Amino acid sequence: MSSSHMGEHGEHEHHEVEGPGYATPQAAIEESERETVAYVIGLYTGTDVDAPDFLAVVDVDPDSGTYGEITERIEMPTKGDELHHFGWNACSSSCHMEGLERRYLVMPGNRSSRITIVDTENRAHPEIVRVIEPEEVHELDLSAPHTVHCPAGGGVMISMLGDADGELPGGFLELNEDLEVEGRWDLPGEIEMNYDFWYQPRHNVMISSEWAAPETYQPGFDMEDVEAGKYGHRLHFWNWGDKTVEQTVDLGEEGLVPLEVRFLHSPEATHGYVNAALSSNIFHFFEDDGEWRAEKVIDFEGRDLEGWDMPVPALPTDILISMDDRYLFGANWLHGEVWMYDISDPANPRHADSISIGGYFGDVREVKGRELTAGPQMVQLSLDGERLYWTTSLYSTWDDQFFPEEKERGSVMLKADVDPRRGTLTLDEDFLVDFGTLPEGPARAHEIRWPDGDCTSDVWQ
Repeated sequence: MSSSHMGEHGEHEHHEVEGPGYATPQAAIEESERETVAYVIGLYTGTDVDAPDFLAVVDVDPDSGTYGEITERIEMPTKGDELHHFGWNACSSSCHMEGLERRYLVMPGNRSSRITIVDTENRAHPEIVRVIEPEEVHELDLSAPHTVHCPAGGGVMISMLGDADGELPGGFLELNEDLEVEGRWDLPGEIEMNYDFWYQPRHNVMISSEWAAPETYQPGFDMEDVEAGKYGHRLHFWNWGDKTVEQTVDLGEEGLVPLEVRFLHSPEATHGYVNAALSSNIFHFFEDDGEWRAEKVIDFEGRDLEGWDMPVPALPTDILISMDDRYLFGANWLHGEVWMYDISDPANPRHADSISIGGYFGDVREVKGRELTAGPQMVQLSLDGERLYWTTSLYSTWDDQFFPEEKERGSVMLKADVDPRRGTLTLDEDFLVDFGTLPEGPARAHEIRWPDGDCTSDVWQ
């Protein structure tokens, strides 16, 4: 580990925790208990099942009699939402805020622009307490909500990928502490395309990435849209306080479709990563003498496959960083691979281990007798960094193009045991959550959240 990186991680402020979360990332590792409940998005949008999407409560307690089972499903009030990413009303950025709880899940419908608020006070039996209808969102000339973050103070911020008509530009929506629409966070026109975002309050910076307009990606993937420049390849660095873009970095042809942006968890850090899905690369972004830069540090080569007129891209669709900022984890959806890199030196990631599973090329084709179709997609790590979970659905129309069997068989949720000391991944062949055996019919599974916070939503002040 470089001395500068150690310095960043060793300068955490320690203070009394009066609100949600943990005082530091290290406290999250040391003080958290093993996860027993996972909240997982379940989708019927885009399937033959005439039912609404739902929030699944999954038992991940190995000492439980229902381990690996869906124990509860909270149905959304309306069909066709396409739940995608979701998040909490509060996280560790508000750990000093007395009286604030990490209690409410904010669940956006990417296709409908409807936002549903779920109360998890009863962790085993959450309930819907509020619905923000699409009309309230469209009034601000926004649509297609995506990433949910909870800046300190009790409000919520959501990236929006389009305008009211599903065209560009996108922007950001704010909810107040009562989880009602407050207004638009940004001034229209600061950016065109939008997708994910992350912020580092101590450095007064936010970074956002680009996918495409809803009218482009929602019908499915078309290579002609890429050639026409309808997919993104830029990172935007914002002045967090002024809500304006101070710098834009163009990743070029090797940075097509930059998706998930992850700063290191240390609030002092100025390093992070983004996965350029279509180019199958990982970029390291960092501050250098007052300027933000991005450099390609990991490259996944395309692979030949009969029936394809081009090498199949790996399509790294999700990444995350362990709480100790030691490892970068991710999933290559098309190739069928879960991987981990040692990022002790942020500029020079070192491959640690991987599991070849599912997708087009994965060596492991079934778990517990269940045949696997799609590759690993959304990933989530335990707070102690010892268990990595993943699901297999990307987006309904894209699923249908690349893994049509998923529609008929449903998704799965899988797990690997992680040894952080040795840097290894071991597939847990006894863990499988099957979303294909539900009473209404097979469902897709997407993002995963823990009641006590996780590596893809918690930010520190």
